Amino acid sequence: MPVDTSPETQQAQQQSLATAAARNLATTTKSAPQMQEITSRWLLRVLPWVEAHGGAYRVNRRLTYTVGNGVVEFVKTGSEVRVIPRELGELALLRGYEDDEVLTALADRCRQRDFGPGEVLVTQGEAADRIFLIAHGKINKVGTGKYGDETVVGVLGDGDRFGDDAILNPDGVWEYTAKTATAGVVLTLSRRDFEQIRDNAPSLQEHLQEFMALPQQAQNERGEAEIAMSAGHHGEFELPGAFVDYELKPREYELSVAQTILKVHTRVADLYNQPMNQIEHQLRLTIEALRERQEHELVNNPEFGLLHNADFDQRIQTHSGPPTPDDLDELLNRRRDPDYLLAHPRAIAAIGRELNARGLYPHHVDLGGQQVPAWRGVPILPCSKIPITKENTSSILVIRTGEDNQGVIGLHQTGIPDEYQPSLSVRFMGIDEKAIISYLVSAYYSAAILVPDAVGVLENVEIAHGRH
Repeated sequence: MPVDTSPETQQAQQQSLATAAARNLATTTKSAPQMQEITSRWLLRVLPWVEAHGGAYRVNRRLTYTVGNGVVEFVKTGSEVRVIPRELGELALLRGYEDDEVLTALADRCRQRDFGPGEVLVTQGEAADRIFLIAHGKINKVGTGKYGDETVVGVLGDGDRFGDDAILNPDGVWEYTAKTATAGVVLTLSRRDFEQIRDNAPSLQEHLQEFMALPQQAQNERGEAEIAMSAGHHGEFELPGAFVDYELKPREYELSVAQTILKVHTRVADLYNQPMNQIEHQLRLTIEALRERQEHELVNNPEFGLLHNADFDQRIQTHSGPPTPDDLDELLNRRRDPDYLLAHPRAIAAIGRELNARGLYPHHVDLGGQQVPAWRGVPILPCSKIPITKENTSSILVIRTGEDNQGVIGLHQTGIPDEYQPSLSVRFMGIDEKAIISYLVSAYYSAAILVPDAVGVLENVEIAHGRH
């Protein structure tokens, strides 16, 4: 059988570690291979990991009647801003309505209004006759205090809206004054335009009738089906009967996967394996990269990532842009027993600047033998996976963890075939005709938010504010 001993005339694309690079581990005194991509990965470290047998985890909750609590998205063409018709389904009164033709007609009736800082959009006590969708900018909800002074009762930002009830209640009045804090754009839909569309759309009329029936359901302040009970009574009082109703379609979280194929040439594995095992170090660095991607997905994945799955009611805006102590206090006081604050390192630096400007110094707490900054006793942990926008804004997360605490949990499955680390497998795939060894490296994971207040988000945090 003839053997081709002629050298290759064309350099093919490299598919595995070259021998020249392999020699760097085989001669002289040296370090193990290093990589800059490795971070502290605090989120992976602090999450309690729960077994998801069967590859899925179902979150059973009490039945809730709260609807339409989402962020509205827009499209921009030049200076023109339009609401995406389907996004109108995030409004409470249109949640679950799927007639694209009617939704498009409603979107076409939305009027764009540009505003500058300090403008009054609505005034407390005046008739409420339209809904406002905030495409961009920040708006303060200003109320009247006990002694007649002005107080900011809320801050709205990109994707928020106000005036939902004005569409259906002809006798409604504004309970606060909406005053702009920055320049921006809103879209408005008047009651008159809405009624014109409704009168010509029988399907919308039927949907609104069903929606109007929802408030008749007994519910607590969080929208959950009420458990009837009596307290403080005397004598032979007839006690109410009760049961705890559950969601009929609870959410299921399926395990996600991050995978890659590690390739090592047999020549490298055979000849350059001392004093450092080439395959072992290739695998070690590959696993580090997979774990970095795993944490990125736990933060940013649209299906289960914490940023995308935080409840609308658990998202707040900064009062002035940078992350002030007041903002952090408001973020913490919206939930019970917060365990950790997660922020991009640049956002943590911005927190430090705001504290320094006020003559404050953050306390430090011991976490796993390491001193980390804390606010109100809650550790502030760096997470470089939280994105920073081109406008130098970011988000700060607060989480409560654990199944018993109704918090956030990580999901994985141990005991899988060819397991190398918990819920991570390394599977030999064979040697190809080029004498390259292949290994399939797979990491399985997900995260579940057991109740909405387990995660809170401080949005639109300006991380470059105040730097000179």
